[in-house]
Amino acid sequence: MGASSIDRSDQRFAAYAEDLAGSFGHADRHEPMRDYCLGLLLPIDRKSVEPMAAVMAPAEVAAKHQSMLHFVGNAPWSDAAVLAKVQALVLPQIERSGPIEAWIVDDTGYPKKGRHSVGVTRQYCGQLGKQDNCQVAVSLSVANHAASLPIAYRLYLPEDWANDPERRHKAKVPEQIVFKTKPQIAFDQIKEALATGVRTGVVLADAGYGSDTQFRTDVSELGLTYVMGIGPNTTVWVPGTGPLPPPEWSGRGQPAKRLRRDAEHQPISVKALAQSLPAEDWQTITWREGAADWLSSRFTRVLVRPAHRDNLRTEPRAEEWLLIEWPEDEKEPTKYWFSTLPEEVSFDDFVDMAKLRWRIERDYQELKQELGLGHYEGRGWRGFHHHATLCIAAYGFLITERSAFPPSGSSSSPNFAEPAIPRDYRPRGSTGPTGTTHTKLDHHDATEARRRPHQGITTMPVL
Repeated sequence: MGASSIDRSDQRFAAYAEDLAGSFGHADRHEPMRDYCLGLLLPIDRKSVEPMAAVMAPAEVAAKHQSMLHFVGNAPWSDAAVLAKVQALVLPQIERSGPIEAWIVDDTGYPKKGRHSVGVTRQYCGQLGKQDNCQVAVSLSVANHAASLPIAYRLYLPEDWANDPERRHKAKVPEQIVFKTKPQIAFDQIKEALATGVRTGVVLADAGYGSDTQFRTDVSELGLTYVMGIGPNTTVWVPGTGPLPPPEWSGRGQPAKRLRRDAEHQPISVKALAQSLPAEDWQTITWREGAADWLSSRFTRVLVRPAHRDNLRTEPRAEEWLLIEWPEDEKEPTKYWFSTLPEEVSFDDFVDMAKLRWRIERDYQELKQELGLGHYEGRGWRGFHHHATLCIAAYGFLITERSAFPPSGSSSSPNFAEPAIPRDYRPRGSTGPTGTTHTKLDHHDATEARRRPHQGITTMPVL
């Protein structure tokens, strides 16, 4: 690693941190912000406050630890203001390769022992692939095919937490935070992004969000287009079918207004529809280059009407696309999506957009494995969100660094002069010598994350 390369990386990071500093308010927060973000970028095993303090100030670990701990856990700076500044600095770099194409909604989990860390309860954890004690956060990312950036991030507070005054008080959960489902949190994030003028894209989400009819309806009412996963038991009306109109008025009482079903007029599950389609309706579509080869599968698409509880409605739901994936080596279809993309969208572009959701997997993979997103050891609401915001800020710097070099360039990750670490120092929670990473990849569709040669400060793939 050349000295000039280190100097240039240090200079660019200093400039980025200086641009970011104003969003933190008081000037006394600027130094711990720089130290914290740089600690997240350096190749150390554990990205919690104590080991980062030992790396950043080996001669005065206790003082640096106290400064960084207060900054991340207690200082009242605004996560929203910092994320807005990161967005302002980073989105122009992302858009050098093309306009924003998608807003990607998702959530991610962090295994956590005990019950006192904010939001911890027994729930599904994607990192473990099963139910366990964990925290879950909902995020919104903006993306094109070259890069993506989280612009909103909020802890999901389960009902047992939201309704427990004692635990709320200890974790300092703000009074205005009430129980909301994950789709409700995501919808709030989408509304806020629209209100602040973020460049719009197609809203992408998996079945955890797309199966929520109200969420899809709300997104459409904002004037946004979507491609969202749904479950195999979701029911639809195929072309040429639909619910029955209300019965004719008999002349007595109030006229009936609701749509009807009978034994001969019933919707069909998307799985049953897929299995009924002839072989010639399926096409092999290739959408992007994977780790070893181009990614391709069999798909079909059909214009349908979603049927969810339409017997309680007065008008049928609007037609939209149903996209189905059925790989040739599978016994049954594997994925289904509803979409409000225009009817004239090409099949290749349709599949490509549905599959662009993989970028959120890249975000979470890198934020967790390389930047320590899940390493925060505090228990409070503010610290949880401050740590995540700083991880996203550090991630934003990496994106700006990569954008300066073509994919075939000689450098894609910054090289920093690393502070000396005390020879006998081992941080709490470390599983090996400083510099090794043992974080497991989130199981959530992670097979689609491309792998590239490792360079520089992190082991992150080159974009």
